[in-house]
This record gives sequence, structure tokens and C-alpha cells, in this order.
Amino acid sequence: MIKKIILGALCVAQFSLVFANNVDRNPGITSKNSTEFQQKVPKTVIIKTKKFKIRIDQQPNGKYLYQSWPANAKITSKPSMIISDGQIVPDGSGGNYYYEFTNKGYTYHVWRNYLTEGTMPPYTLMVSDQNGKTIVDQGAQVVKK
Repeated sequence: MIKKIILGALCVAQFSLVFANNVDRNPGITSKNSTEFQQKVPKTVIIKTKKFKIRIDQQPNGKYLYQSWPANAKITSKPSMIISDGQIVPDGSGGNYYYEFTNKGYTYHVWRNYLTEGTMPPYTLMVSDQNGKTIVDQGAQVVKK
């Protein structure tokens, strides 16, 4: 009887050690390493809201470029607005993130909505004025990744 108890305790300890060593290698668990996070973010994304088409590109310096057009304009035409030196900000541990740009006192956030309700669009454009008041809040669909 004692042999069975000792054998059982050793097996439990052995399985615990094996599991603990495999947790770090589990692909389903992501670390907060910024290089791993950056690999999930596309270098270029084009989205469309009710009023705008927006293209976001990663630049060689690692910053992001924001270009926008009216929703009915062709993306090959000259953009109505260009903002450089944007950054990407991770939001939580579920994969959500947002791009942040500033222009003439206004802050532009383009949120990537991975963990959302089924009815929420994959991206959201939010623009805030100098006082932090939200003046634009529009869902966006992906046109091109």
C-alpha cells in the first residue's frame, strides 16, 4: 500500500515537472515580447469607414504612416490627410492593439478589435480633439491587408 502511494506521488511530481517545462513552449500562450507582438501586425492595412478610406503603412524606421481619403475616392488619388510618426500600442494580452497618430492637436486611434462581440467591426477609428473629447467614432471594415 505504501509503495503505491509513493509511486503515485512520484508520478504526480514527474508529470508536474514535464508540464511546467512545456508551458513556455506552448504556441497557444503568447509572451509580452514586443518582437512576437510585432509579427502579428500587418505592415500595411487598408480599412474603410462610412466616411473615410484609411491606409496605414509601417515605415522603415518602425513608425507608422496614416493616409486618408473620402470614402468614395480612389486610393490611387492624392490623400486628403497624411500623418507620419505614428506608433502601435498593445492593448491587453488578447492580441488587441491600436495605432496612435497626432496631428494639429487631434489624436487619431485606429483600434484592431480581435477580442470583441460578433457584431463589432474588425477596426474602429476614433478621433479626439485637444480636450480629449471624441469627435469621430466609426467602425471600419478591412479593404486590404
